[in-house]
Amino acid sequence: MRPKIICHLVSSIDGRLLADRWVPTDTPSCVVTTSTRRARLGTRLDSDGFIVGSSSLAALPSVMAGSAKSGTRRVALGGKDTGQGDHYGARNGRKLAVVIDLDGTLHYDSDDADGHHIVTLLGDHVPETYLAELRAVGVSYLFAGPDGRNLADALAQLGEDFGVDTLLLEGGGRLNSTFMHAGLIDEISLLVCPVINDLPGGINTWEYTGTLDEQVVARRYLSHMATETLNGGMVWLRYAVLEPKASDVACTVYADDVFCDYSRC
Repeated sequence: MRPKIICHLVSSIDGRLLADRWVPTDTPSCVVTTSTRRARLGTRLDSDGFIVGSSSLAALPSVMAGSAKSGTRRVALGGKDTGQGDHYGARNGRKLAVVIDLDGTLHYDSDDADGHHIVTLLGDHVPETYLAELRAVGVSYLFAGPDGRNLADALAQLGEDFGVDTLLLEGGGRLNSTFMHAGLIDEISLLVCPVINDLPGGINTWEYTGTLDEQVVARRYLSHMATETLNGGMVWLRYAVLEPKASDVACTVYADDVFCDYSRC
């Protein structure tokens, strides 16, 4: 069974992710404590670990970005410890650091990321030489299909084999949107800091790379769960992500807009 996934992110009020792009950097005080606050609030969500993209994990000193060496990829589903299927290192009671690294671009000194056991999700095309490198340092890995897009099955396998119930998605805009469009986000935990980025080149909280005519997200809605005002004017918003049936939605037209009353769902 797939673990519950909570997208846990912190943002400026104009929807930018990176704190080092927020201005001014000294006021309000919440700017310099956003990472700490997100981590502390994350503990209240009672998760078994987190999910990030390869760029985020590459920021750790023990992780180096590169590329997988060429080689032959042997595929034999069901293997657990030979390089012919999913591999599980020693978790030793740690929470999980799940990294979406479909092309096998990261190289590790160990299986540890800030006290979490590293589990990487890979595409089937990753060569055996790279898998052997992961096994040598104790990193666990699972496969997400030929093109790496079968995240749902990979996460379900991860939930079953590692016994995890909840994971925090702490991705960039593209990873967040990829999970949303795949129907893999169950809740959103958003910390809004009262600052404005207003600069070009920032990373948005949601940044889908699909086409304009895709209506996947439009068929979902957010149901408010809780709001909490924190010191410094930061606001913590929590929403459940739901997919209502058309027959369950009562819509009322106001001028040129359509207001949907989802309270009846």
